[in-house]
Amino acid sequence: MNLIPLTHDELCQIGWRFLQSNGFKVAFHDRFKAWTPYGEQADAIGFRNGASCLLEAKCSRADLLADRKKEFRIEPEKGMGDWRFFISEPGIVRIEDLPEGWGLLHVVKGRVKKVHGWPVGNCDWCVTAKKPFKANKQAECDYMFSALRRLDLHGHLNRCMKDYADFGTAR
Repeated sequence: MNLIPLTHDELCQIGWRFLQSNGFKVAFHDRFKAWTPYGEQADAIGFRNGASCLLEAKCSRADLLADRKKEFRIEPEKGMGDWRFFISEPGIVRIEDLPEGWGLLHVVKGRVKKVHGWPVGNCDWCVTAKKPFKANKQAECDYMFSALRRLDLHGHLNRCMKDYADFGTAR
């Protein structure tokens, strides 16, 4: 473990980059506060061809225990993520702490170690794969809509669409 524990924000940023480098090219982290029907705020969530993956960052055992009381944890069908993982430094979340279907990632010296539940190979993520959870796709759509709406409000979406349209006419 690090001498100075990682902050929640640092864990979220590491998780976000990890998702992107593992095929989840559309990904968000906790700095992006999106609206969802049951109040779930993803610490990191990524989307790829037919699969979603939620990372829940934990900096303390108390935070882990408090997480179990949330509505979308008690009723997993209300939560986001076809795949769900805790991400923490070693010693905070152990395999025996995991709710059914959850996986575990540990951050050691800034790198993510796949401890439990990470699928082997890209095929395991595909549309036909057996996923541990039936994610609340409405919540995920609401989350992505919220993301796109914020991009639009700040002018980024229009700029991207203009760049795309200009690219198409340049051929």
